[in-house]
Amino acid sequence: MLSLTAVFVLVGVVLGQGGFDVLHFDATGPFVSTLAVVALVVILFRDGLEVEAEMLRTEWHLPLRKLVLAMPITAAIVAVAAAALTDLSWTEAFLLGALLSPTDPVLSSSVVTNPRVPRVIRHSLNLESGLNDGLALPPVLALVAALEVSGGDFVWWRFVLQDVTLGFAYGVAIGVIASLLLPRGGALTEGIPAHQKALYALGVAFLTYGLTTLPPHGNGFIAVYVCAITLGIRRPDIRGYVEARADDIIEIVKLGIFVVFGALLTVDGLFGDGWAAVAIVIVTLLIARPVAVAIALAGTHVSRAALAFMAWFGPKGVATMTFSLLVLGSEVAAGERIFNLAALVVLCSIVVHGATDTPGSEWMARRAAAEAGGQADGPESRYASGSAKGAISRPSTSAKP
Repeated sequence: MLSLTAVFVLVGVVLGQGGFDVLHFDATGPFVSTLAVVALVVILFRDGLEVEAEMLRTEWHLPLRKLVLAMPITAAIVAVAAAALTDLSWTEAFLLGALLSPTDPVLSSSVVTNPRVPRVIRHSLNLESGLNDGLALPPVLALVAALEVSGGDFVWWRFVLQDVTLGFAYGVAIGVIASLLLPRGGALTEGIPAHQKALYALGVAFLTYGLTTLPPHGNGFIAVYVCAITLGIRRPDIRGYVEARADDIIEIVKLGIFVVFGALLTVDGLFGDGWAAVAIVIVTLLIARPVAVAIALAGTHVSRAALAFMAWFGPKGVATMTFSLLVLGSEVAAGERIFNLAALVVLCSIVVHGATDTPGSEWMARRAAAEAGGQADGPESRYASGSAKGAISRPSTSAKP
């Protein structure tokens, strides 16, 4: 059964340029670029709020390995394949690799919401997906800046010092100030409705983006992500308000991106590179992610079943869609071609991961239960079954929306 995400993308395809041509969007126009910015702000802010301090202090080993090792390895394998199979330059190929490095279990929700799947696995996939959007952003932006027609004066160290450093500094500073401005406890706090506190948080996100992009021009997206992490750790209650009251707003923005993304797709565009495009899909889904995860988790005593499960469930979703729209609306000469290659991977991921999430989750649950019953509580059973300390029975509290 297709997820709601897949349905909205397919609706966009049917009603857009590749279907009945009812929806018309100018890929380089202000609407698409503005929607991409709004979507990135709310998505990065929501992802940043999910980075809980307790999670970072406990089961951080597996997601850290996947973020530090698996992400760049995935991007590199995809880039090598793109450079070998097409005539894209190495910089363009690495931009495609960066676009396809983030994962998004929102396309396979059973994976991170099924309480029978070991909690350590759900936590690992969920924290990885929550953090990798923000971590993929700097290389995507840097490669876009280097490839833009008018960006011939791009200097990497200036990008790091100005965009990244200022973005990080603004994010931390505004996050701390925002956490102090909203009262804690007392009659004043109780008198503020929960929905207003959620809107306060979203207002902080857009304020952060706006202030950071003013001279001396830091990177607003990086600032929003860092601000959300800071605010979420300092004020966990705000995370709860956003989850309870503002998630619908965020979902509407996401669904809007899915429809626009689908409406911009055409069969001719998706398969413009012919069999090379199909080969890149195969490499991304069946080679790059599994190889990268296997290398990243080597020596961690993860069971083969758990390793295969985490290697397969690295779907490409909202981050890749939104970043690709950013590339499509930029001045990158091969922007449309890169967008179409990334889009084909996302479409295939929507279908195959959406169709396998429930049976895959049930398979992992059965394997974990069998291993928990047949092994002593050791490193293997810890990573395969979440140990016998109630990890399986506890529902996930951090599932990505």
